[in-house]
Amino acid sequence: MSFIETLNLTNFRCYGSAKIDGLPSGLIVLSGPNGAGKTNILEAVSLLSPGRGLRGARLEEIQNQKAPQVWGVSAILQTDVGPVKLGTGMDPDRPGKRAVRINGAPAKTQTALADYVSCIWLTPQMDRLFIDGASGRRRFFDKLVFTFDSGHAGRVTRYENAMRQRAKLLADGGYDPAWLDALESQMAQTGVAIAAARLEFCQKLQQACDQADAAQEMFFPKANLRMAGVIEELLQNEPALKVEEMFAYQLLESRLIDAEKGGAASGPHKSDLNVFFAAKNMPADQCSTGEQKALLIGIVLAHAALMGAERGAPPILLMDEIAAHLDEKRRAALFEKLHSLGGQTFMTGTDQSLFSACQNMAQFFTVKDARILSAKENQAA
Repeated sequence: MSFIETLNLTNFRCYGSAKIDGLPSGLIVLSGPNGAGKTNILEAVSLLSPGRGLRGARLEEIQNQKAPQVWGVSAILQTDVGPVKLGTGMDPDRPGKRAVRINGAPAKTQTALADYVSCIWLTPQMDRLFIDGASGRRRFFDKLVFTFDSGHAGRVTRYENAMRQRAKLLADGGYDPAWLDALESQMAQTGVAIAAARLEFCQKLQQACDQADAAQEMFFPKANLRMAGVIEELLQNEPALKVEEMFAYQLLESRLIDAEKGGAASGPHKSDLNVFFAAKNMPADQCSTGEQKALLIGIVLAHAALMGAERGAPPILLMDEIAAHLDEKRRAALFEKLHSLGGQTFMTGTDQSLFSACQNMAQFFTVKDARILSAKENQAA
């Protein structure tokens, strides 16, 4: 199992320089007032895995505006084969680009981080996941797939790049038909691969949801999951090569419409994750706010259990203000479940008392004015 033992921030958001060391493999609580810098720490951890982090921020937005030097995040990761040094940040030689180093050596792409760290997060903004548009649910689910299948992010990127290039050709007019055919062929191949990966993982995640014990289901109800989309539905009745041909033909037929409206009329970029409260057979968007949050937590717990069973360790979990709207019993159940999963979990909250149920399970830090204090340092202060 891998976990972050030491975390360093340099010119990152509100931090000029900060370090947390001696981190445990289990629960970590960061408490402090709003605006103190708690979420920034979670974002820093999230950037040690591939992607744009839990805020989806541009690299320039992360920069501490008071510092002339570029931002960076580094960590010492403890693994089964010994410590690994990870680092990422704004590339000083290539403005707007991100650099990644592993054990001091530059990595070709940030995807290399996936060999060492996978992260899943829950933030207050995700409380609306089931009632907002499908794009947020797709991104959430694709992130779950990516921690299980590291090639998934590359497929999504290739598909989106091909779709953007196709849209530009159609909008400009006077395109080379052979070039457009090639882009549509790439969209068909990668699009079907994306949909197939989603379907396969959805089945595995559903099995993990079904295996949750009664104690967990009492507080975090079981979800029924289904990927809904044209390509996904076709794949359940036709072989993948046949679906590729059908999708490519559909793209050909929709060129005039797509030239006018942009994008593509159908494809995996239109798919949605349908979630139901299993016991009530109720769509998640019709559930109460509390039920929606409990369903979302249950899905993340099932995903962590699945990763633990199939990959040997759960992902690092980042839970921002996770306890704020949970009652006392549900908080205690969550902390106990996270502890039993055995992975590293970072949690934030404005009030340390919200985490009293994990007092003997977690390591506590207080965040004040962009300073990170251990429990002993906080008492001394």
